[in-house]
Amino acid sequence: MDIQEIKQRFGIIGSSPGLQRVIEIAVQVAPTDLSVLITGESGTGKESFPQIIHQFSTRKHGKYIAVNCGAIPEGTIDSELFGHEKGSFTGAMADRKGYFEEADGGTIFLDEIGELPLSTQVRLLRVLEAGEFMKVGSSKTLKTNVRVVAATNVNVTDAIEKGEFREDLYYRLNTVPLKVLPLRDRKEDIHLLFRKFASDFAEKYRMPTIRLDNEAVGVLISYDWPGNVRQLKNITEQISIIEKERIIDAKTLQHYIPLQAGSKLPALYRGLDEKTFASEREILYQILFDMKKDMNDLKKLVHDMLENEATVADIRDDNAQLIRKLYQTENGNYVPDQQAPARANSKPVENNNIFDTEEFVEESLSLEDKEVEMIRKALEKHKGKRKHAASELGISERTLYRKIKEYNIQ
Repeated sequence: MDIQEIKQRFGIIGSSPGLQRVIEIAVQVAPTDLSVLITGESGTGKESFPQIIHQFSTRKHGKYIAVNCGAIPEGTIDSELFGHEKGSFTGAMADRKGYFEEADGGTIFLDEIGELPLSTQVRLLRVLEAGEFMKVGSSKTLKTNVRVVAATNVNVTDAIEKGEFREDLYYRLNTVPLKVLPLRDRKEDIHLLFRKFASDFAEKYRMPTIRLDNEAVGVLISYDWPGNVRQLKNITEQISIIEKERIIDAKTLQHYIPLQAGSKLPALYRGLDEKTFASEREILYQILFDMKKDMNDLKKLVHDMLENEATVADIRDDNAQLIRKLYQTENGNYVPDQQAPARANSKPVENNNIFDTEEFVEESLSLEDKEVEMIRKALEKHKGKRKHAASELGISERTLYRKIKEYNIQ
């Protein structure tokens, strides 16, 4: 049976090289009795591969039992897996077979194995190494011939370092590792999956099949899909039921795709949030500090010239240039001394006309004042059009509107 027939038989959609490779390994390892550990993010479809391994193995006529270890309470997990004797604990009204006894000669799939308690991990390790186990409340050793396939979406190496998973059990399970790729690494499969789900839901709810236009397909493929195939399926079902139009455009699709950090939606503009505006403030602070440093450098230049006993004429000339620069208006015009703003308390040096420029009333470094000034200038430049002003400032229109209200800008 070729790969395409296997995908059709087990309902696997996709043609990406990574997916093809995982299927090939599953088929190759199936005839052996080696333990297999399947890893991958939640929602990637890990549950399909234990079935492939079982159906292509010599155990295909035996039982196949799938157990979700994360769904069984810690107090009863040992009883579920290994069985118990009558009276072994409160509520044990009769003997009970566990999954390992029931699946003798077949395959048992332990999903979310990272959720197993450490005490249960010890019992499982004994099954894998010696094929032996004991029921809860019993001292009798039982034999079982079971092929174990496990799966987890947690980082087992990190769990080992934290003491939450036994290292020896990990190496015993990980004889053959299978890693199922997340949907973001199978971009070519995303639209195929969407079309398959859309067709299935159209048949289920007896309605026309939804389709995406070209721009919407770009949005679909660009999204990272943190919930993987499960998330894609849920969103496809939502759109199939809710939307009246059967041709879905990018704007409509974006309403169903939650925003996330690092998502790449080509047609969606995400306004700047408070954190982004905070970074703008940091830039503004840096500009103001640089301006202050330049001013201090100018002051130092004048003092150095005085200390070096420069000629009075040179000092007067340099001072004049300095004061001219300080009093220069925004359009580059020079403001005469008698009209200059009171930004410097000039006082004559004794016996000459040199002005001491050391004392300055520094302009306000208030962040709020600077924000108000920048917003006013942007609004004046664009004649009160907030959309253009927001674009000029590099912030969203919503943020600009909030700032106008906050600072009561008329």
